Amino acid sequence: MSHRVFMTSLGILCLLGCSSAPTRQEQAASPPAAPKPIGHVVEIKTPLGLPAVPIPAGNPPTAETIALGRKLYYDNRLSVDNTISCASCHHPLVGFSDGKPVSDGVKGGKGTRNAPVVMNAAYSTLQFWDGRAASLEKQAEGPVANPIEMGMTHEGVVQRLNSDAEYKAEFAKAFGPGPITYDMVAMAIASFERTAISANSPFDRYFYGGDKKALSASAIRGLEVFRNPAKGNCAVCHTIEEKFALFTDNKFHNLGVGLNNKGELTDLGRFDATKAGADRGAFKTPSLRNIALSAPYMHDGSHKTLKEVVDFYIGGGSSNDHLDKDIKPLTLNKQEREDLLAFLGALTGEIPPGLDDPKSKKAEVAR
Repeated sequence: MSHRVFMTSLGILCLLGCSSAPTRQEQAASPPAAPKPIGHVVEIKTPLGLPAVPIPAGNPPTAETIALGRKLYYDNRLSVDNTISCASCHHPLVGFSDGKPVSDGVKGGKGTRNAPVVMNAAYSTLQFWDGRAASLEKQAEGPVANPIEMGMTHEGVVQRLNSDAEYKAEFAKAFGPGPITYDMVAMAIASFERTAISANSPFDRYFYGGDKKALSASAIRGLEVFRNPAKGNCAVCHTIEEKFALFTDNKFHNLGVGLNNKGELTDLGRFDATKAGADRGAFKTPSLRNIALSAPYMHDGSHKTLKEVVDFYIGGGSSNDHLDKDIKPLTLNKQEREDLLAFLGALTGEIPPGLDDPKSKKAEVAR
């Protein structure tokens, strides 16, 4: 989104306390009012194992914005050549990822990082692997304008949508009459994505629901390996709380993933957003919910299976000058490794309805 610089017509600070009405010039320089949803506000119900979905004050979810966001999410017209949609890289049939190490973009382009999972992204305090977006709304601005991913401009998207009578009517129902803006596009997509939440997994039913038969004996042992600081120590980053489990600390860690043959970082991760030396090679902790559905793994998609991921951690990551202090070699025997994998498989939760392509003739994704 373009940034506007607003300048007052006054060249000096008024020290006497200006109380007069703003001049026409000052009124013209005022930023436009932010769009606001006008439809019926709905409650996003959360399944067992998750807390209430964080909702920004300026973008309460409505039936109209969610439906509009769902349509936009699957619309290839948001890309410059009408070939890529949000769902191209974040599809519900592949765990809201795309099953590839890095995603395909417009005109044969290839991304540089593995597609982050959209499912439960509503609980991420920062978006993207490097945390450069502060909200789902801001995240929805990035891929569209990325020359490799969707190769479009925000202005181009708005022009296409404003020329579509059906979209004009749907945006009017969601935000009121007037021209469509990209802020509205981002808000609608974000509201739809906040409905993509999944829990009530076998783990949740066992740990929070009291169903002692929900987990296999192997998965129960794997839970202990996962939580034990002397064993897996996984919960230090993939957190489990008393009443819910996000399975992420929403922080950034250097695991040594993506080193070249000289032991150098090929992607600086969080450092690109903060320029802080301590953030070199650090990437956001992904949630482990539905992790069995979203291979390959790591920010570069370099690990094809969960077994490869477990083996990587057993080896203590890859040594580099910024390796996280909590990454240390693990001592797990064959049974403990198998149990840990069984537990990770038990984190697959229910997928709510209403997330598939609204134009699809197939049945909605089953619960």
